Amino acid sequence: MIVSGVRLPAHDSQLVDIHVEGDRIAAITEHDPGLLAQISTSETDALGASNTAPAVIDGRGRVAFPGFIDTHVHAEGALFDEGVQLALLRQGITSVILGQDGVSFAPSPVDGAFDAAAWSGDYFAAINGPAPRGFAGGSVADFLALYDGSTPVNVGYLIPHGTVRYAVKGGGPGVATDAELAQMSALVTDALNDGACGMSTGLEYTPAKFSDVRELETLLTLVAQANLPHVSHMRGYEAAAVGALEELAALASVSGVHTHVSHLHGPVSEIAPALDGFEAATGGPGITFDTYPYLRGCTILSMLALPSWLPVADVEATLAELARPAVRTRLLEEHLSGLTDLWPRVTLAAVPGELAWAEGMTLLAAAERLELGPAEALIEILVASRLRASAVFAQPPTNSPASVEALAMDHRHVAGSDAIYQGGAPHPRGWGTIASYLKTYVREKGTWSLEDAVEHLTARSARMYRFLDHDQIAVGKIADIALVDVDTVTDRATYESPREEAEGVDDVIVRGQLVLRNGALTGVLAGRPLTPHHATELETL
Repeated sequence: MIVSGVRLPAHDSQLVDIHVEGDRIAAITEHDPGLLAQISTSETDALGASNTAPAVIDGRGRVAFPGFIDTHVHAEGALFDEGVQLALLRQGITSVILGQDGVSFAPSPVDGAFDAAAWSGDYFAAINGPAPRGFAGGSVADFLALYDGSTPVNVGYLIPHGTVRYAVKGGGPGVATDAELAQMSALVTDALNDGACGMSTGLEYTPAKFSDVRELETLLTLVAQANLPHVSHMRGYEAAAVGALEELAALASVSGVHTHVSHLHGPVSEIAPALDGFEAATGGPGITFDTYPYLRGCTILSMLALPSWLPVADVEATLAELARPAVRTRLLEEHLSGLTDLWPRVTLAAVPGELAWAEGMTLLAAAERLELGPAEALIEILVASRLRASAVFAQPPTNSPASVEALAMDHRHVAGSDAIYQGGAPHPRGWGTIASYLKTYVREKGTWSLEDAVEHLTARSARMYRFLDHDQIAVGKIADIALVDVDTVTDRATYESPREEAEGVDDVIVRGQLVLRNGALTGVLAGRPLTPHHATELETL
């Protein structure tokens, strides 16, 4: 296959031809206009109607980017949905990183004392969706095998710390004993050997919030020894971000692990100095972070609104508590009464069950229809959905457009959509994050050069996760190629219509095979598990 007449980010005024053999780039040569004559009229007319790739693809002067890496995606089960595949590929995304926020489906030993796969499926149902292809437990190798040749995009997987802890100790509080910590260490070691690309923590979630420093440092040291990152949903954001970053710095100083902060947001006047302070305090292990270009977030409704004294990670136990009148009274009087400023900012994204009509409505509108106050309505929605409800919510004003842009310009920044595909009114970030970055910072503002876009959207992440064959368009590299029309690329998804596909990326190649052709899926399932190249020395990120 030859991709003819494209521009490269480093030399965007010169047209070249990219020669692909097998799954790799074999050569990059000066553009030969005669190659385009080999494309027959029938081939041109048939684009999108056949999965047979032409020998020569007309690049039409578009920019050939190395396929973009979305560093934060919740698509464990959704990735097999063609609509989700199109949402990714129409933005040029060829690789995603799963296993986020410390909760996913593996490792979950089938003979273990606790069924971690079933637990994570219940707890994070509103985010990760159902278990992919009926996965009922097993190793990280077993889990990654689900994505081998079964989707058109590549999959990297982080070891979810909360799942590891649950598999060994269950969901309750308490410091891990020596024996339990040894079991957790063994699970992490096996997962690293199985091809995991790092470890994620969700320090605001159960059961990770019960972990002590010794547990985290022990496990993160194993990750550091593999030269892979710690990816963290920190213990707090916005006003709490500075203290949360200090905690991560202390862990990095002892373990030596590179730290990556998930979905960082808040006042840049406080966050930027805190990032600099992290680097000064650790004196070696680096820090990176991902963001999405939106001022609203999305999360589990129970996480957003219920207090820590309810066992929200145990669905059955929480539902039993909410059925008790005394608990409801306490909840309304002691906790929900203090959240009145939140109610106007909440829109219901997913409400499975009998109240599914509320998806896309504000909480206030749903409460009015239920003829209840907002707090009482929230409880009814949680119970009716069995805690599987999620919500899009407006973040505090400190997460301003200026802060979002300033963080996107930072040399430690990469893109991560935090895409959640569940429900009838999901957040649009899963359909628009990468396209929005290209439209805004490359075309409209010009604050990113094409080479900057490669760094923020592919190369920096590829180096961090050690996917070193996927970081650039170069001879010998894996042929993951997104052909982008930088003059037209744009996001179309909105809060009102979140599932609109982006425009400006019509042809995408994954591992040397055309998976998106003229804006349509070809049916070629070229995606594979991404496993890191291990090395003894950290590379500059």
